[in-house]
Amino acid sequence: MTPQLQQAIKLLQLPVMDLNQQIAEALESNVMLDMEDLPDAPKVDAASTAEVRALTPEPTAAPAEDSWRDVGRGGDTSFSGNDGRSMADFADDREETLREHLLHQLETENFTDEERIIGEAIIDAIDDDGYLFESLEEIREVLDEPSLSESRIERVLVKIQRFDPLGVGARSLGECLSLQLAPYPEGTPGLTTARRIVENFLPLVAEQNYTQLRRRLAVDNDDLEHALSLVRSCHPKPGQAVSGGRTEYVIPDVFVRKVDGQWIVEISPSGVPRLKVNQQYAALLRGNGEHTVLRAQLQEARWLVRSLEIRNETLYKVASTIVERQVEFFEHGEEAMKPMILKDIAEAIDMHESTVSRVTSHKYMHTPRGVLEFRYFFSSHVSTTDGDEQSSVAVRAKIKKLVGAEDPAKPLSDSKITALLKEDGVQVARRTVAKYREAMNIASSSERRVRAPR
Repeated sequence: MTPQLQQAIKLLQLPVMDLNQQIAEALESNVMLDMEDLPDAPKVDAASTAEVRALTPEPTAAPAEDSWRDVGRGGDTSFSGNDGRSMADFADDREETLREHLLHQLETENFTDEERIIGEAIIDAIDDDGYLFESLEEIREVLDEPSLSESRIERVLVKIQRFDPLGVGARSLGECLSLQLAPYPEGTPGLTTARRIVENFLPLVAEQNYTQLRRRLAVDNDDLEHALSLVRSCHPKPGQAVSGGRTEYVIPDVFVRKVDGQWIVEISPSGVPRLKVNQQYAALLRGNGEHTVLRAQLQEARWLVRSLEIRNETLYKVASTIVERQVEFFEHGEEAMKPMILKDIAEAIDMHESTVSRVTSHKYMHTPRGVLEFRYFFSSHVSTTDGDEQSSVAVRAKIKKLVGAEDPAKPLSDSKITALLKEDGVQVARRTVAKYREAMNIASSSERRVRAPR
């Protein structure tokens, strides 16, 4: 994997606000970079804008861990769009919990029914920092399945440990950091040493005893510096990247519009500044063997420009494929949503599932039906009586519609909703109806009856 591709993948997983901060820092430090003028953004209607949801950014590490991990997140987060609106127009107070974040991924990944049940129990045993606080034996007892072995639970745990945020589901700090180092390609400078550090030598890092650390590892200064840089790039409490911190705001990454009867996707022209290499400075270096620092900046500038191009190309591929597969949703709404998992998109665009996972995490598309997160379009399937499949999102929409149309004096029980769905061709268990109802914060039939006006 080339340094350019590594950089592109890193940029791919950043939300727009974080990416803008990195670009601002690059523009300030690299004289070889210039910013292009931005074209006008597509018009944003007020009704859709009001539906944009807020994000919670990754907070800094706890003081106890500052000795080995230095995290800085500053910068001006103010924003004004082309239409003069301030960033406050793009926010509400909704915050997603880590549990919700993980359960959504569990539903959209390729898990069997048994694995999904085990996965829910594992997720229930993960704290807000992202660590598994119960043993595999305790999880087995909760599931109350005598025939279930700990090795089967371990296999599901390994799958969950690949979820976003990376490092979640770890049972120790060392395992948490090891999980975050796992995606780096072999041959990355300092990677082997970094793995040894997180497995055996974290106390020495916390004490900043680098002389002893270098001696114990038997490495030179350069290798140690590369390794420590990799370790410090990890988050000791990955769950806080989802469930804690102040509110930040969302800028759509792509716009989806219907033009001449066709649904089209456009990369947001105002979300991320467009960079270019300063050709005047670059021309001065041609045929000149001096100015080593400027030559290095020129190479970095070219890499960053190309990395941003790769990011946009990948975003466009993923967004276009999602829209192509979910045309019925855009035409008719939630009840027409099709079942879709990450693997479907990965196979369609010939990319790895982990890459698609990065693209769909914290990325948003502005559509006529509101500003929606990419991952909103992914859901597990529910069987129908004719052998077809229906999205769980569509089933939830049907449940919500049935409850909305019920007689307040005689609210529908979960069993009755199950029967009505079956009449509509949807095969779903009563406990699944109850789970979907609870996820939508719809009270039980008995509670709805009590609340009904008399």
